[in-house]
Amino acid sequence: MKLGGSKVLVTGAGGFIGSHLVERLTELGAHVRAMVRYNSTGTAGWLDQSPVRQDIDVVFSNVEDRDGLRKAMRGIDAAFHLAALIGIPYSYDAPDSYVRTNIGGTLNVLQAALDEQVGLVVHASTSEVYGSAAFVPMNEEHPLRGQSPYSATKIGADKLAEAFHLSFGLPVVTVRPFNTYGPRQSERAVIPAIVVQVAAGHRLRLGSLQPTRDFTYVTDTVEGFIRAAEHDEAIGSVVNLGTGTEVSIGDLAAKIMTKLGRTVAIEEDQERVRPAGSEIDRLCSDNSRARALLKWQPRVSLDEGLDRTIDWLAGRIDAGHHSRYVV
Repeated sequence: MKLGGSKVLVTGAGGFIGSHLVERLTELGAHVRAMVRYNSTGTAGWLDQSPVRQDIDVVFSNVEDRDGLRKAMRGIDAAFHLAALIGIPYSYDAPDSYVRTNIGGTLNVLQAALDEQVGLVVHASTSEVYGSAAFVPMNEEHPLRGQSPYSATKIGADKLAEAFHLSFGLPVVTVRPFNTYGPRQSERAVIPAIVVQVAAGHRLRLGSLQPTRDFTYVTDTVEGFIRAAEHDEAIGSVVNLGTGTEVSIGDLAAKIMTKLGRTVAIEEDQERVRPAGSEIDRLCSDNSRARALLKWQPRVSLDEGLDRTIDWLAGRIDAGHHSRYVV
């Protein structure tokens, strides 16, 4: 599919990755319909501050609203489905909400795309569906394991995408990013949480320091979504987007402290520690399928990505809440 000149829908468009994707699609010449969760203030998340705000069609709806979603899908050539509840800690408190949004909402997206004869759905998955690594690097054949209510609902969503492709012939590609980070990410996530605490505080409160993650910069993740839409060979596939390298949370914290020129004490915060059986000890991707099918490769190193993220966060740090943990 050629995205230039095509009509595309992005669900979750006002969020961290979604807003970057909307901007990239607009840059490529696509006509973007940006679906944002309805709210009484009429705000569109990060898109309100975006230079492309006047060039896109923002629609307020909800993936749990079948009628609104079907209307948003009308006349669309390709849909990028990113809308989801993503906070792992909150999924322990509100699993039913995750089922309704991540599984029920994805069902609605797929059904609307099928009914409206949309040419392609690019479905956003997550490396969390793998659970802790049984082997490294982790390819797309790695077993799926629901180690949190969040990951369980994303497994369900992924399997619905697979079922709609196999059962009804809906063209679907499932993209599985590993730990995307960068500007606009919530301070709930580990990299901005470390940066704001080190920059503004006298201590760093974290959960477990031993787990490793494969951190992928947001522009690389977005490019993977774009390539997934452009390469017809990927239809029906699941594709990992990761760097193929891993770093422990403890080493990540040390690297960020070095970049900020400040050393602070690290304290384990029990509120941030996952239940023992839910902690994912290791994530490290095998991205060979993305390289082969999508001609994709990560271009931003962890050092460069951290520098960009730190620069973006500068001036946004509120010393009054830097240590407050938001689920």
